[in-house]
Amino acid sequence: MLNLPDLGLGLGLRSQHFNHILENRPEVDWLEVISENFMDSYGRPRHILRQVAEQYPVVMHGVSLSIGSTDPLDFTYLKKLKALALEVKPQWVSDHLCWTGVLTMNSHD
Repeated sequence: MLNLPDLGLGLGLRSQHFNHILENRPEVDWLEVISENFMDSYGRPRHILRQVAEQYPVVMHGVSLSIGSTDPLDFTYLKKLKALALEVKPQWVSDHLCWTGVLTMNSHD
């Protein structure tokens, strides 16, 4: 059994929420971010995520690790994921236990 912290109730952080969250600091226990939405973004989204992570606990959830695929693990993806996690310091990092691609093509399904 995993010993994850009980963070309460969280919401998914989406770009349309950025301004409202930063300006109003709503009473939310934690925020979940889709890892891939921030891994390659070094502009405004990443800057906002850093600001949000200073104010709220953050959980990172990925959808493209494709750990169930016959393809080998994508170590470039893992390096980007690790860099983001070191920057954001999430409460935990999770991903879908499935395959989202095959033959190096990501279908996002």
